[in-house]
Amino acid sequence: MSYQTDRSNVSRTHVNNRKKKKQRIILSILIPLFTFILIGSVYFAKLFATIGNEIDASFAEIDRHGPVEKVNPIDEPVSFLFLGVDNNEERQLGSTRADSIIYATLNPMTHEMNMVSIPRDTFVPIKHEGETVRFDRINAAYAVGQESAMVQTVEEWLDVPIHYYATFNFTAFLDIIDELGGIEMDVPVAIQEMDSNDQMGSIVLEKGLQTLNGEEALALARTRKIDNDVERGHRQQLIIEAIIEKALNLGSITKYTGIAETAGSNMQTNMRMSDMTAIAQTGLNDSFKITTHIFEWSSFTERGMDLVKIKPESFNLIQNELINSLNKDEESTTSTSSTAN
Repeated sequence: MSYQTDRSNVSRTHVNNRKKKKQRIILSILIPLFTFILIGSVYFAKLFATIGNEIDASFAEIDRHGPVEKVNPIDEPVSFLFLGVDNNEERQLGSTRADSIIYATLNPMTHEMNMVSIPRDTFVPIKHEGETVRFDRINAAYAVGQESAMVQTVEEWLDVPIHYYATFNFTAFLDIIDELGGIEMDVPVAIQEMDSNDQMGSIVLEKGLQTLNGEEALALARTRKIDNDVERGHRQQLIIEAIIEKALNLGSITKYTGIAETAGSNMQTNMRMSDMTAIAQTGLNDSFKITTHIFEWSSFTERGMDLVKIKPESFNLIQNELINSLNKDEESTTSTSSTAN
């Protein structure tokens, strides 16, 4: 009887030990997992709080001539005007003009993004407060009425809507690239360029695929020695593509706080945090195909200015592509287009 009791106790002890061992294994998995989730939750809460604060600080609405169509970026196509200005507190250039002008559309149904760089010397009617101020280079609109005049001028010239704008100075451009750890770019030819402090010959790039830091990417974007102003705009589009590709890499997530702080202090936009979140949400299920367009152009001189005229055939073709990309249906339709001014 005593022997049977001892065997029973030993058996129960063995079972209890196995249960405890199993519980320890489960806990050894769950505790680190829950710790990771907790730390991750705190990190992302801090991340979104930081981004939200920075985006709110950079928000600036602009005066619009006429009603503005409201869109939901989650299920409706949206358009953007990206402006780059080469000015900051150190340079104090006074009457600033837009150095980079890029119009882009994003369609969440077709998962396509279309971009076109507008040559800054393009001769167009400058619009502000519903009136034509004068005919000039398109980048002069920024000096006339900053983002408000730029948006109205581009909208009426291309005959397309602009839902959002974002203006960056080049400090943000190079700092964001540095925060990302550089971007991959195929440099077309060897170049020697000045840096962001206008020190001539400070940046030397060899031909070929390579990782560029912020200063090097800025030099590649700004140089006029290797081609023309239109190709320069195309290079800027390719650099934006490279930044988007690097930013969407999972390894870049931990760098978003620094990027948000950099962008927020060097950006002005009419996008709220909710707008940006909705736009980002559209890319969760599938990546976007990015198509870049380049205007064909010719040069001419007027009033002593070297100017650019976009060829009507090229203008009509690209304008149609942009209008079609803003269609709410997945199948694009043909649209009647206007001619370039």
